[in-house]
Amino acid sequence: MLLTISTTHHPATDLGYLLHKNPSRVQTEELSFGKAHVFYPEANADLCTAAVLLEVDPVALVRGRRGPAGEGGQLQQYVNDRPYAANSFLSVALGRLFSTALSGRSKERQEVANTALPFSAKLPAVTSRGGVDLVRRLFEPVGYSVFVDSGLLDERFPDWGESP
Repeated sequence: MLLTISTTHHPATDLGYLLHKNPSRVQTEELSFGKAHVFYPEANADLCTAAVLLEVDPVALVRGRRGPAGEGGQLQQYVNDRPYAANSFLSVALGRLFSTALSGRSKERQEVANTALPFSAKLPAVTSRGGVDLVRRLFEPVGYSVFVDSGLLDERFPDWGESP
């Protein structure tokens, strides 16, 4: 799973102060279901992008748990989209990585924390049982612009339809 958060606020590197993560080094947090990494692929005065890479360990998720019975039941635990689509694992990781930032405090730049800044957040894969309409109903009323780009589930089999 990958989440990127970018800003063009000047200086854009204030994002590091707001998130309490140093743009010059990769930071890793061990989680019960894998590892979360924070790094900055771009950090300069004009544009700063913080990236959260979440490595979910699918084997650790099911190790020691009794899974569904029947033919293929054990395999179903290992073969799914849980490690790849944004879900509750990402929420837990964000809470752990950015707990101080989520409180709205910044020791060095509180005036920036109190200011509305231009942000762009991108998630390459999100599952939504309610589809695009649900995502829009959740985020647009609170002021976010939502752009959804979807594609075929498998280009070799177009009759399977759009990816969920």
